[in-house]
Amino acid sequence: MSKKRLEDSWARIESAAKITASLTEKILQDFPLEDRNVPVILQRQAERYGDKVLFSCAGETLTFSDACKEAALWAGVFANAGIVKGDRVAIFCSNRPEFIKIFLGCAWLGAIAVPINTASRGFQLQHIIENSGAKLCCLEDQFLPVLDTLDVAKLPLTEIFVIGNFEGSQITEISIKPLPATGEAIAPAELGPGDPVAILYTSGTTGLSKGVLCPHAQFYWWSVYTARQIGVCEDDILHTTLPLFHVNALGCFFQALLYGATQIVGKRFSVSKFWDDLVESKATITYLLGAMVPMLLSKEVVPNESAHNVRASLAPGVPWNFHDEFMDRCAIVLFDGYGATESNAVIGTDAHTYRGDTMGVVKKGFEARVADEHDQPVPDGTAGELLLRADEPYSMASGYFNMQDQTIAAWRNHWLHTGDRVVRDADGYFKFIDRTKDSIRRRGENISSFEVEQVLASHPSVSVAAVFAVDSELGEDEVMTVIVLKDGESLSEVELVRFCETRMSYFSVPRFIDFVEDMPRTESGKIQKYKLREIGQTEKTWDREKAGVVVKR
Repeated sequence: MSKKRLEDSWARIESAAKITASLTEKILQDFPLEDRNVPVILQRQAERYGDKVLFSCAGETLTFSDACKEAALWAGVFANAGIVKGDRVAIFCSNRPEFIKIFLGCAWLGAIAVPINTASRGFQLQHIIENSGAKLCCLEDQFLPVLDTLDVAKLPLTEIFVIGNFEGSQITEISIKPLPATGEAIAPAELGPGDPVAILYTSGTTGLSKGVLCPHAQFYWWSVYTARQIGVCEDDILHTTLPLFHVNALGCFFQALLYGATQIVGKRFSVSKFWDDLVESKATITYLLGAMVPMLLSKEVVPNESAHNVRASLAPGVPWNFHDEFMDRCAIVLFDGYGATESNAVIGTDAHTYRGDTMGVVKKGFEARVADEHDQPVPDGTAGELLLRADEPYSMASGYFNMQDQTIAAWRNHWLHTGDRVVRDADGYFKFIDRTKDSIRRRGENISSFEVEQVLASHPSVSVAAVFAVDSELGEDEVMTVIVLKDGESLSEVELVRFCETRMSYFSVPRFIDFVEDMPRTESGKIQKYKLREIGQTEKTWDREKAGVVVKR
């Protein structure tokens, strides 16, 4: 039965790909360069799709017409608050309808939305608000205590609008009031495709957050490139549980907007509710990242796992050893890819190029180079840094906001330097190796933390593994891993070492091992390795050398 379900999914994918190709050609014709901005797209699609549902979240729906009207109304709210074109408006809000209304209102006015990861606190959040220069913040009521982690007097904010219930605040340095009701709609700003629409801050997993300056046309192209990859059609229901402050979920919204589909946004990712939500929403496409797939596979099969109607998922970063098991078990085809916030969705697999063990091939409209430290290309099969550039104007980010030095460094020699090590094979397929900063140097050997993680994650008892460098007494790197086991499974450190020693080089076998219940993550599910590095070794960390366990060579 599962084989037939998967075959049916593939047949639907191939059929959808033809429809999407035709629809994409129309979209490219309907929106020439000068029309690739949010107000024009909203108005054009409202005329075309009218009362069809575009967006649904927390029991509220917006039709295509509603979205256009709400954008004009909320732009009026912000204009009355003194916000003008080019001003920054921070959004600190979970998945709820107000988020998308505020985002669209900013875009209509020509203001720049600054969606902030709701896990941000203290130093990181202070930096984001100060760096962005936001004058106004729309803050969900549940996050009001976050203000206590900030030096409010130093913030550029002049006003905070509270989304939800608000009963007052002890803070006097900034005006804090309930989110105003909408009044009169205003006309859209005159905008070009290169005008900024958002500043999306990196999750800060490797250091100080950088604000990626995204032009209006970048979201147009996010939609085109990803929708064409996974085959979005007008009758599709796109279900995501990823946070709206993340480029993946925002890109999903623009897929629905441009391709006439419907986006349904869940509150958050839940392993126990995921399949029920897919069935209830009647979703045909969903969105998964990294550890979400192994987390789902770690649970026992439930009835709705086979009752859904989803044929495909955009699934960047899912470990390759889980692809076949997930597709066979759940009949959802996982399309891998590569797309940094700075770069757009530049590499991927689709109905015609699918290979489960790679990120895919370069999409039309981009160039990719695997380069050495001097930006010179390396031969196929050799690891190097992934460098990118685009053919289409404004399809990539414009730089890092208020960080000129970092912008110059990242875009030097007219290439975007991703900081990711990859390998390209002779057929043009790319494999991710590691973040450059995650490479571990031990005993004169370079060790890829990603590669070690792949081996660890292949153990039948392991749900998630993170590998990183810690300092040794010899002044070099040692390999440490933190492991989350599957429910009901047990595994000893020695058993794990014996599993590793036949599957990786002896010098790559972790010396330090911690078994934990969960790991620190961003709201998008990304493991925050910098926090694991900060924790480092604890009293319960197992040390292979102290235990006298010798790795066989």
